[in-house]
Amino acid sequence: MLGGGGLVAANVYATASESGQTQAGQVLASGAATIDCPDVGSQLTAVPDEAKAEVDKELALLDKQIAEAYQRLQQSTQAIQQDGAFAENSIMNPLKEKRAATIERIAIAVDRVGDRPQGLEPFAACILRASGNQGEQGGDGQNGDQGGESQQQDGDNQDNQGQDGQNQGEGQDNGQGQGDEQGDQQGGNGGQGGNGPVAADFVDIKSVQPNVQSARKQGNASRGTFSTACGVNANGLFNSDNVIVAPGVTNGAHHFHDYVGNQDNNAFASDQDLANGDTSCENKGDKSSYFWPVIRLQNGAEEQDAGSPGGGIEGNAGEIVTPKQVTMTFVGNPQSKVTEMPKLLRIITGDAKAFVNGNANANASWSCTGFEDRQLKDKYPLCPQGSDVVRTFKFQSCWDGNNIDSANHRTHVAFADANGVCGNGFKAIPQLVQRIVYDIDAPSLNDGGRTTPLFAVDSFPEQLHKPVTDHGDFINVFDEDLMGEMVDCINGGRKCDAADGAGDGDGGGAGEEPGNSPSPTPENPPGGNNGDDDPADNGNGNGGENTPSPTPTATAPSGGNNQDEEPADNGAENTEKPSSDSTQAPDPADGEDKGNGETVPKAETSPSAVQSDEAAATGGDDNDLGGAVPGPEPSSASVLEPQATSGGLADTGTQLWPAAAGALLLLAGFVLLRRINSRQT
Repeated sequence: MLGGGGLVAANVYATASESGQTQAGQVLASGAATIDCPDVGSQLTAVPDEAKAEVDKELALLDKQIAEAYQRLQQSTQAIQQDGAFAENSIMNPLKEKRAATIERIAIAVDRVGDRPQGLEPFAACILRASGNQGEQGGDGQNGDQGGESQQQDGDNQDNQGQDGQNQGEGQDNGQGQGDEQGDQQGGNGGQGGNGPVAADFVDIKSVQPNVQSARKQGNASRGTFSTACGVNANGLFNSDNVIVAPGVTNGAHHFHDYVGNQDNNAFASDQDLANGDTSCENKGDKSSYFWPVIRLQNGAEEQDAGSPGGGIEGNAGEIVTPKQVTMTFVGNPQSKVTEMPKLLRIITGDAKAFVNGNANANASWSCTGFEDRQLKDKYPLCPQGSDVVRTFKFQSCWDGNNIDSANHRTHVAFADANGVCGNGFKAIPQLVQRIVYDIDAPSLNDGGRTTPLFAVDSFPEQLHKPVTDHGDFINVFDEDLMGEMVDCINGGRKCDAADGAGDGDGGGAGEEPGNSPSPTPENPPGGNNGDDDPADNGNGNGGENTPSPTPTATAPSGGNNQDEEPADNGAENTEKPSSDSTQAPDPADGEDKGNGETVPKAETSPSAVQSDEAAATGGDDNDLGGAVPGPEPSSASVLEPQATSGGLADTGTQLWPAAAGALLLLAGFVLLRRINSRQT
């Protein structure tokens, strides 16, 4: 009886266990999972000058390790289907060991010349988390012919370089594949590169409620504007470096950037190189570097980086779209006058890893011309005919008064609070408002982009091309005289254009956007604008977090192989360039988004147009946090923890014979017991 009851219980347990394992395995096998690692660089608030170069390379190596692990995850569908523990044992545990060794080298490098950083060891462990794409069946549109180009994406004809093989009409292989195991992933993760985007990443802009407000200008406000024209990167200056966060590291961003302004920007550009470089700006006194991730159409086209790191190998695939218009406007502060930016000041806005890091530093703003009072943070916009896609970046406008950079590239600058006040003794500086317009047709979601291709921003591979990861970079290389003219213009309430000379502003219409108004649109929503107003108030608000972003998670895998790795000249965009001096992060209470969620009805033209519309953003730079990303917190909702499916009771699975045998034994034991009792009586 005991044996039979035990068999029944064991079979029930095994069936339940297998059910959970099957679910986790299906998510992993569908390609609808990604790798979530804590951001080590954000924890480094101060690094001595003598250790900067070594720490930079080690931080970059951490991101190289993640990218390689993610590629292996994509290539391992078949192995994961056969063994539910494969991902944990063969990918995640070795990744943890590599990261632990790299983090230890970082600590040693700092300890040699300063105080050893504490508390970094727990950041070695990463987790597998659901991407949220598993419900997407990209199917026809993302695996078949796109836009009449007859581009067949065949998962069985892929090599191991990190991107789906593309048989383009004539069946030529472009060498961007990831292995025949990944053939089933397109339906789960979509996109030409196999790691996004998916239909759920898009929303009809007309279904979004106006959500932008601006701080009211006070009597001492600096109301002027100063614009600089630097082109649209028509000459095609691209690379996958990032000299701010990964200096001296090739492919430090793991995705391609557009560059305007300074033409000598790459991973190895020194301050002197930037100062001596050529510029695409009309006023040659502006040699500043402005760069951002490119946008690509998922149309099967082969670009120059199709088989290269940062491009096709890492899932950044398709035709690069040249912007239709790029406007750089510096605006004032609603509370006070502004002071000059220091030369070579570096500012990063947004977070290239926001999909896994969470939205503490996220600062994406997507919209459409004619609808720019409606800003999207974690969705791409579907714009109506005649309206163009717009990306807007409002950069931090408060400076600590001492440093041109900081160890985590954030604490030396900050966003003003909701009223435009710079806290913690920070000084107001001209705020860069960067507006990039693209002539992109709304993709056809009903056929997965077959008729009109999907579009996506380049990203780290594990970030799955999510729109919330959008970000911008700026290095100030203005001549000091021109910077002085900018400040005088803004504080004097004038409208100035660097191309014409700062003193040539008309003096009237103070605070209006200088030229470059977007093309007319067929619809002007109530309360909206077409970019004709003050850039500080034009609905391009970019400081707040109006939509939720995934909460970072961390579960420490155990075991694994001790696989160390030597530092390599490969890195990542959001690793941190240390500095010997840094200031304390602004109080997180300043500029915190305090909205309440509200759901917008689904658009008829978009099957995924559920838009979370929290409280309206209050001003351009008010709601973001200027400090480091907080440490990840465990969240079981997004954690995949596959269990072993071999060598144990789970092998019985849903087979019923063990339970049936157990039931027979139990019944036989009961009958035998009754007979024995009968004979004894």
